[in-house]
Amino acid sequence: MEMKIKILGIGLFLCALATTAQTKVEKVMPTKASGDGVTYSLPKTSFVVNVEVTKVTVKAGPYYRYAERYLGVKDVSTEDRVYYELGKITLSGKGIPDPDQTYKIEFKQKTVAPFVYLTSDGLLCAINEVYTPEEQPGEIKPEKNASNDIPPASSVYTEELLMAGSIPRQAEVAAKQIYRLRESRTDILTGDADNLPPDGEAMKIVISKLEDQEKALTKLFTGTISRETGYYDVSIIPDDELEHEVLFRFSSQLGILDDDDLGGEPVYLNLTALERAPELDPKEAEKKAKLLRGVVYNIPGRARVEIIRNNKSILKKELPVVQFGTQEALAPVILEDKKEPVKVVFYPETGAIRQITK
Repeated sequence: MEMKIKILGIGLFLCALATTAQTKVEKVMPTKASGDGVTYSLPKTSFVVNVEVTKVTVKAGPYYRYAERYLGVKDVSTEDRVYYELGKITLSGKGIPDPDQTYKIEFKQKTVAPFVYLTSDGLLCAINEVYTPEEQPGEIKPEKNASNDIPPASSVYTEELLMAGSIPRQAEVAAKQIYRLRESRTDILTGDADNLPPDGEAMKIVISKLEDQEKALTKLFTGTISRETGYYDVSIIPDDELEHEVLFRFSSQLGILDDDDLGGEPVYLNLTALERAPELDPKEAEKKAKLLRGVVYNIPGRARVEIIRNNKSILKKELPVVQFGTQEALAPVILEDKKEPVKVVFYPETGAIRQITK
C-alpha cells in the first residue's frame, strides 16, 4: 500500500477554518436482514498536521519619503509587498477505515437487546453501551487585523490637503494636520481647550476620534501592514517508518506549497516505531487469522513523530499507530450472556479497547 500525503487548502488562503466537527455516531441494532449481526471496520492511523500560515500585506504610504523629515520616523514601508510567515504546527492521529480490516459482530438469538455504536464511516465505538463522542476543538478564529480599526486615509483628506498640489506639499500639509490634532488632544486633556467636552464620556469619544484621525494621517507616511491568518491540514497515511519524508514545502513569497513543488523549502517528517508487534511469517499469519473469531480489535503500536524545518526539530510527539500493532479478538461467548450483557467501549480512532464492564 502506497503512503498518501494530501494537503487541504492549496491555492486558497483561508481566513478561518473550523476544525474537525464532533464525531457522528449511530446506534445499530442487529436484524434478521443483516444475519443478526453488525458489520464494522477497524481503523488505520492517519496523521493530520495543522499548519498556521499568516499572509502579511504591506502597503507603502504615499508620503513615505517625507516620514523622517516631518515626523522623525525612520522605520516605514517603502514599497508594496506580500509575504507569508509559517506559524504554529500541531499534529494529531486520526483513525480512517481500513478496507482490509472489515468484520462482523454476530449476536445469538435471545441475548439481551444487543446493539452497537458505529461512527458514520463504520468504525467501532461501543457494544451494548451508549457511546458519547469526545468534544472536538471549536472553530479556529482568524487573527484580528489591527489596521481595520484605523479609518481609511480618504476620510482625512481635507480640502487643504487636496488643494496642496504636489506630493511634497501634500506631505507638509498632512504633517501640520497631525501636529494640530496632537495639540487639540493635549489641550483637551489639560483643560486648556476653548470648548471642553461636557463630561468624561464625551471627552473619551472626542479623544478617540482625534486619535483615529491622527493614525489615519500617520499611515500616509508610515504605510500599513495587515495580517490574515489561515490554516491548512496536511494528512499522511504511513505504511512503515519514515525518514526525511517531505510533508509540504513553504515559501515566504508563495506560502504553503505541495510536497513536490520546488518553489519552497521542504518541511520534513520522521516516523520512528517505538513499540511494534512482532512480524509473523505467512504460515503464522494465516494461523492467527483463523483464530480471530468474535469481536476483533486493534492493539496499536507506538511511534515518535518529528517534524523538521531548516535542520531544526520544530515538533516531537509520541502517538499510537495502528500500522505498527496487531489484531486480537474477544471471545464470542462474552456476547452470549442472556441476563447481563458485557459492555465494551473502544477508541474509534485506534480500534483499541477502552473499557469492558458488565
